Amino acid sequence: MSLLVVGLSHRSAPVSVLERAALAPDHRGKLLRDTLGTDTAAEAAVLSTCNRIELYADVDRFHEGVSDLTAVLSRHSGLSVEDLAAHTYTRWEDRAVHHLFSVACGLDSMVVGEGQILGQIKNALALAQEEQSAGRLLNELFQRALRVGKRAHSETAIDRAGQSLVTFGLEQLARADLVAAGGGTPVAGPPTPGAEAMPDVPAWIAGKRVLVIGAGSMSSLAATTLARAGATELVIANRTLSRAERLADNLNELRGAGRVPGGTLSARAVPINAISLAAELRLADLVVSCTGATGLVLTAEQIAAALRDRRPGVRRSAGPLLAADGTPAEGAPAPGAPSAGVPSA
Repeated sequence: MSLLVVGLSHRSAPVSVLERAALAPDHRGKLLRDTLGTDTAAEAAVLSTCNRIELYADVDRFHEGVSDLTAVLSRHSGLSVEDLAAHTYTRWEDRAVHHLFSVACGLDSMVVGEGQILGQIKNALALAQEEQSAGRLLNELFQRALRVGKRAHSETAIDRAGQSLVTFGLEQLARADLVAAGGGTPVAGPPTPGAEAMPDVPAWIAGKRVLVIGAGSMSSLAATTLARAGATELVIANRTLSRAERLADNLNELRGAGRVPGGTLSARAVPINAISLAAELRLADLVVSCTGATGLVLTAEQIAAALRDRRPGVRRSAGPLLAADGTPAEGAPAPGAPSAGVPSA
């Protein structure tokens, strides 16, 4: 018997395909049982996140195993075998082990170094154990992957990579807002020692209402950073409402666990459409857009309209603040709206 992985992720498939292939949590057990029902698989585990779906199996034949695992994924995802084949990848034996270890370390994540993947791997193992689909091979593999991932995060600075992108963008926005309010003078690029002190981000974000557009890894990281910094309200807008709801639930759990300042955070989800987006833009203090979209998510006209329609007293500062993820098509700042680019991960 040999280890085989068949999967698709943000590296191999566009968001539209990943959304169609997404597995509901209550369907994953059935997928494991169906995998064990094939002629080739003796063990099975599924790793399903916002940006990847990977089926791990102990199989006795490579080509037949790839065919069987692809067919099972097709039945449960709603994608045809042909559509899946155009976007899936396979890993075999040592390369499959190396792949899972890389995933556990955050090296294969959309946001390099993000730590959520460790919890997702742990959940995948727990489900396989519950379904009795993980035997000696997959139990040992996933447990070792968790140990490798924990060491990578504790012994290196990899988890700071994605965090630094978000923090940099927030610092630039706070700085621009300070300048717009007359509390400083603009300085091109990062501040140099003695030129201008960087504003206190937690103090700046405290009490603000934030609109986060997108529900993937970068949006999750940005929203979590904002929650821990003291944002009062987070609105998660996404084309697929269920993904936005999952992120909002995770953020509210942070409040319940006492991991946000003051314990006053409120997170909710809304679908992306012209009406809801316009309404939320009028109320937001800060907008963070991290969708990876190929078309415009926000236009200058939408932002300008939101500025004009704001009711007096809705917010304290000069105008909504737009943070794009660095893709030119993501959003277009409107005149009077301070902006800062957050580099793509």
